[in-house]
Amino acid sequence: MTSMPTSGRKPAQVVQPGPPASPRPGDDAQSVTTTSATITRRSLLVLSATVALSACSTGQPFARSSETSRSPDENTSTSATAQASPSSRPADPTPSPGTTIGRTNEIGHGPRTVQSVALTFHGAGDPRIASQVLVAVEQAGAAVTVLAVGTWLQAYPAMRDRVLRGGHELGNHTLHHKPMRLMDEATAYAEILGGQQQVHKHVTTPTWFRPSGTPHATPAILAAAERAGYASSLAYDVDPRDYTDPDPAVVVSRVLSQARAGSIVSLHLGHPGTVAAMPRILAGLHRRGLSAVTVSHLLTGVAP
Repeated sequence: MTSMPTSGRKPAQVVQPGPPASPRPGDDAQSVTTTSATITRRSLLVLSATVALSACSTGQPFARSSETSRSPDENTSTSATAQASPSSRPADPTPSPGTTIGRTNEIGHGPRTVQSVALTFHGAGDPRIASQVLVAVEQAGAAVTVLAVGTWLQAYPAMRDRVLRGGHELGNHTLHHKPMRLMDEATAYAEILGGQQQVHKHVTTPTWFRPSGTPHATPAILAAAERAGYASSLAYDVDPRDYTDPDPAVVVSRVLSQARAGSIVSLHLGHPGTVAAMPRILAGLHRRGLSAVTVSHLLTGVAP
């Protein structure tokens, strides 16, 4: 039998202890052939392992349990193609609810142990419709917080007195109500300060602030709010989206299905559907033992 090639390596020699035994015919050939065949199989195994390792190191896909458990969109969202695509969404700077930057804290709801709900209103729109909303609230013996847009107060300065005369409170919803989610700190500060100056023309006590165009404040917004003197940025945990003008019954259903003790509800003054929905919202809250109050009443002891 002809011995197999050994990839250039010398066959290993077997050392026998003691005096050699008398060889039988063919023993030497058998010994060399067996040794060579063993070494050749080892070489093949080593070569196979090397090839396999090389394949792994050339960037071949390797499924991990943490990746395969996610959706295909999540797995491909960080690929080079997705990052380079102009249609890719920008990184969302919005923090989680309850974020604190410096000394300014975002507040999304009040204590769940208090049987009260704060109704907050975006202060803008037709002042006649806004007054109708306030009348409906007052007839139910409730009080609300109006977070006014600065340019609205400039255009309708009498609304400041109307809000306060009804036992409600006035807060700051920025100067122009621009989308703030992607604003830098300097731009956000100008918006916050401009709205604050309009509110403070008739209100000298600290007032609440809510950013515009975003449900939650970004780090830049919180930093700007702190610079403007605010300890809190007001968010909410109930949004019936009354600004889209659905049927009033839809607004009522959305508020009553989501509101619970300590909730902060986001509503809008300048929409007729909100006027029609208010009596039913207030009556529904009352049946559940929840009173409609201002933010300051709900968050007693918390600095605005």
